[in-house]
Amino acid sequence: MTAAPQTPYLLGLLPERDATRYLTTSVLQGVERLPRLAIDKACTPLENEPRWEAGPVRELIDEAMDRFDDRATQADAWLAPRLHAMLRMNRQEAADSRRWNFLALRLAPDYVFWRNPPKVSKSSLVPQAHRAHFVGSFHKQTFSRLWWAAELFRNGSDYGPVEVACGNQESFNTVLRLEIVCHQVTAQALIRLMQEGAVRKGRSLNGLAKAINSAGSTLLFDVLAPDPPWDGRANDQWVKDAASAFVQYDALPEGPDDGSVTSQDVDALLPLFRELFATADIRGGKPSEGE
Repeated sequence: MTAAPQTPYLLGLLPERDATRYLTTSVLQGVERLPRLAIDKACTPLENEPRWEAGPVRELIDEAMDRFDDRATQADAWLAPRLHAMLRMNRQEAADSRRWNFLALRLAPDYVFWRNPPKVSKSSLVPQAHRAHFVGSFHKQTFSRLWWAAELFRNGSDYGPVEVACGNQESFNTVLRLEIVCHQVTAQALIRLMQEGAVRKGRSLNGLAKAINSAGSTLLFDVLAPDPPWDGRANDQWVKDAASAFVQYDALPEGPDDGSVTSQDVDALLPLFRELFATADIRGGKPSEGE
């Protein structure tokens, strides 16, 4: 495994042009290390406030690798809610890819290699890590995908649905990038179907998500089951309380209490989603119960 770099005091911003420049073929193949000093010069440290301290984030990442060792894919469900609760930011801040570039190239490149080890591909016979896991779209970049999965699948302060979503890799590979999960009730309806076992595995979830996405838009589903009002003040306060926040390793943290979906909201969409699932084009044929 790639050695962990020395932990900086603060998190920072690493521009994509610099991040891409340092991700050479030799680095992606694990032959060379990332140039830490050069990366430090290219980075802009964030403000000196508790939520941007790098030490706790690095400790959290180390804990994930220790806990899951040779079960890297299972780390997602554990790490996503805790990373979200520790990196207390709003969506505008999270949309800044420079933050995620910093985590992947400066703070924890060893985690990226551990979670997504180099593989042989059509373009390279030598095992090589995928560049998009370091610098890529929000649903592929190693740390960004975890934060956004937690943001879009949490139900207000409850991170329980995040564990369900992140336990299925299709939630990242297909569902996370679709506009429909920006609608809270739709996201929670998908979680309900996963909990019931109807779309527990990859092919069925993939087929249902595509069917829902083709059937309508977030505006249509919002008419059938409106999202709860968003409490911006509660969200802002949650961010401001970062200094007193403590993220437990053995219990789920609490997210911002900025609006929750009720069971009645989900029930309003479930009949439609079940009908869509019954007629969905599932790759490889219609799955059996629970696939």
